[in-house]
Amino acid sequence: MSEMKEKFQTEIAPALQKKLNLKNVTQVPKLDKIVLNVCISEAVKNPKVLNVAADELTAITGQKAVITKAKKAISNFKLREGMPLGASVTLRRDNMWAFLERLVHFSLPRVRDFRGLSPKAFDGRGNYNMGVKEQIIFPEIDYDKVDKLRGMNITICTTSKDDAGGRALLEALGMPFRKQ
Repeated sequence: MSEMKEKFQTEIAPALQKKLNLKNVTQVPKLDKIVLNVCISEAVKNPKVLNVAADELTAITGQKAVITKAKKAISNFKLREGMPLGASVTLRRDNMWAFLERLVHFSLPRVRDFRGLSPKAFDGRGNYNMGVKEQIIFPEIDYDKVDKLRGMNITICTTSKDDAGGRALLEALGMPFRKQ
């Protein structure tokens, strides 16, 4: 079991219960899932680029990435419905905790000119979205084998009903939010 998960169960959950004035331990916000998503516009002309992005996502998460396809046709972008466009991974349970631990302790400190994450990126339901500009911040990616720098979107879904509960949970888990 991940150290972060053990710490959540033993220390963070009781502390959050007191902080948020909750009556029951089951009301404490928990992590539900983490979704990593890469969309590559270059894939319209060269679909083989997606395999490299999917392999990088697989290396980062330790779970096989799924190729995502376009839902709509957009003629200005020469995009047809059903064309492969990106790759996605949904992490749950132990994989999710292991990834979050690596993200907070190893990857985010490697970002250039990092001043903290924006606290404004919550969606109103306690979920947090963040963008990463370069995949090389993850230690699993070999810098010499990278052909092009690609960004990705990371969504952290919680069981919280509001942003205050989601933010309290992520702060307790060690997410480095910017001071306002």
